[in-house]
Amino acid sequence: MPAKRDPLEVIATTPLVRAVASSPIGRSVATKLGVPPAVELRRGRTLPKGPVVLAALHDAMIAARTLALLRVDVIRPVVDTPDARTVGESGRPVPPGYDSRIGALVLDLTGLRTVDDLEFARGVLRPAVRSLEPSGRIVIVARAPESYDELEPGVIAQGLDGLNRTVAKELRAGATSNLIWVEPETSPQALASTLRFLLEGRSAYVDGQSWRVAAAEVADDVADSTRPYDGRLVAVTGAARGIGAAIARTLARDGATVVGIDVPASGEALASVVNEIHGTALQLDITLPDAGDRIAAHVVDRYGPDARLYAVIHNAGIIRDRMLANLDEKGWAAVLQVNLAAQLRMNEALLDGRPGGLADGGSIVGISSTSGIAGNKGQANYATSKAAIVGLVRALAPRLAARRITVNAVGPGFIQTEMTAAIPYLQRQVFQRSNSLSQGGKPVDVAETIAYLADPASAGVTGQVVRVCGQALVGQ
Repeated sequence: MPAKRDPLEVIATTPLVRAVASSPIGRSVATKLGVPPAVELRRGRTLPKGPVVLAALHDAMIAARTLALLRVDVIRPVVDTPDARTVGESGRPVPPGYDSRIGALVLDLTGLRTVDDLEFARGVLRPAVRSLEPSGRIVIVARAPESYDELEPGVIAQGLDGLNRTVAKELRAGATSNLIWVEPETSPQALASTLRFLLEGRSAYVDGQSWRVAAAEVADDVADSTRPYDGRLVAVTGAARGIGAAIARTLARDGATVVGIDVPASGEALASVVNEIHGTALQLDITLPDAGDRIAAHVVDRYGPDARLYAVIHNAGIIRDRMLANLDEKGWAAVLQVNLAAQLRMNEALLDGRPGGLADGGSIVGISSTSGIAGNKGQANYATSKAAIVGLVRALAPRLAARRITVNAVGPGFIQTEMTAAIPYLQRQVFQRSNSLSQGGKPVDVAETIAYLADPASAGVTGQVVRVCGQALVGQ
């Protein structure tokens, strides 16, 4: 039996699509084929325009307390408790309706116990998905499945992952749905940065995802800060252009002093970025055996003998795409050295306690990829390196927990950069539209997610990989 081909590949590589995509009338043909314009997503530190609705099952309180901590005004639909039900003819609570558009629904299901409790979720979600404003938000908060001793609620909690992913695929006009699993000990302070990120425009291209927030000590004022990096040093590799430059600018916006790192050939572009954000530049090939030593030495030289990095963002990466049958040793090794081996060596040096290294209580964020999570034809080397980043996050996070260092990664999907702009128009449209948001992401979407993960207020988020892909079909 012949191997199955990726449907996206079948569409994008048909002779007709390739021929039209390479012609000057590509855009005109796409318009005639009915390809709608992409919805403009709400981005930045902006909350929804419409009201935030809170629905809580039984006696669940963490979402309400977190929203109060964030000073987000909410309206409450019917709450499934005996003294607060509006009962219909069926004897079940009547789901809420809305006279106008709502900005977001926060659904607290941490009180979930039985299969019958899922009816509450359906009843609340049904009118909400029809009432969401453009770029609206659904955020489901539930207990982590493994935190239950009983079988039934743990099984049901895992089922919410399927509900969340399906809701995300059914939403329209740039609205998103995401699921946050919490532990019983997770405080509103620990949850606050995640809930705020998901409600704000910073999470524009994070859709249909689920991850965990554990218990952690976070101060009330830190959880609601818009400049969490004030007084902190952050190193960003590959900072000269594209996603790396967006990361540097976003962290600087949030108060960080950025050490931008890139190869000497990109020195001029790197200098332009760091001068703009008042950081410092380090021209460095990160595959050098002593790259970590040089980063630490730069920090000490520029910021003093007592200086330490708060965060290291491993953004630098390369691709050398070839079908495996045509992939030689050089092309294989180049990708693995830059995307993986260099990170391992730099981490080892920067974590040994030296001056200029990573401070306790800091953060490491790597970049994986949907190719690493799901694989991708012609990218055996790249997919291997990016899947290994997932392994690095999972292995390193528990090792560094005692030092209060968080380790996370993002997994970008199709992000619009100079590199992807070279793809023929119609092929690019196929890749951009093959996600729930029907568009490609922007470098700032990756940068905002990294800034959230490395935020001191996100101390309860570690060992996680958050996809920034608009809920791409790949790997779903």
